[in-house]
Amino acid sequence: MIVPLIDSHCHLDQDAFDDDRDAVIARARAAGVRRLITVGAGGPLASNRAAVALAERDPDIFAAVAVHPHDASEITADTYTTLRALWAHPKVVAVGETGLDYYYRHSPPETQREHLRCFVREAGRAALPLVIHCRDAFPDLLVILREEDAAAIGGVIHCFSGTAAEAEACLALGFALSFSGIVTFKNAGDLRDVVRATPPDRLLIETDAPFLAPVPHRGKRNEPALVRDVAEEVARATERPLAEVAALTSANAERVFRLPRA
Repeated sequence: MIVPLIDSHCHLDQDAFDDDRDAVIARARAAGVRRLITVGAGGPLASNRAAVALAERDPDIFAAVAVHPHDASEITADTYTTLRALWAHPKVVAVGETGLDYYYRHSPPETQREHLRCFVREAGRAALPLVIHCRDAFPDLLVILREEDAAAIGGVIHCFSGTAAEAEACLALGFALSFSGIVTFKNAGDLRDVVRATPPDRLLIETDAPFLAPVPHRGKRNEPALVRDVAEEVARATERPLAEVAALTSANAERVFRLPRA
């Protein structure tokens, strides 16, 4: 049975899709994925432009635009000038992904924190929700989100893989939680508990393609069609019918990203 789904976070501009991007999008549609949010913050500014270009040519694709925390040390004043122009584009629906990543530390933590604060303020000025990346940095993330009044802006913690307490703190700030293929992994029992505890109106699903392919595709290139595997695992974890999970996660994505009526 095909159910309508939204992949709330993928990276269609990545070079992993250069040879078959149109086929990937076609497979997503065939699997029931009716809308996608492609996130350009996966490399240089050109990746943001590529994400917007994809959104321009397809009515079912929307873009999120920012600079990933890995690349925070490359940001200049000109970067923000370019991004402000992109945030004004009608197919750009979020500022992101931005956030903190202390696992890899490709950029110094203090630089990541500085620019996260800037992106929260920019999201407020642009009247766009935030897409937040966080790895091994929830204490600092929560401090910044509180101090910058991010609750007034809202958005989603993408690819959530934190603890129950971290989930509760993010939910208290008004953010939605998006779950990826990680939720299908054998050792993700605690994360499935978080899924069960997440209020139904705060629950999103994503692929983060081409990364984090769900079981039984783990280790292969991920793609938006596989968001159905994530939906099926969420349905099992929450003991809800797949059609109900598809409907509520789609409605939540449409609300968080303020998507136009289909």
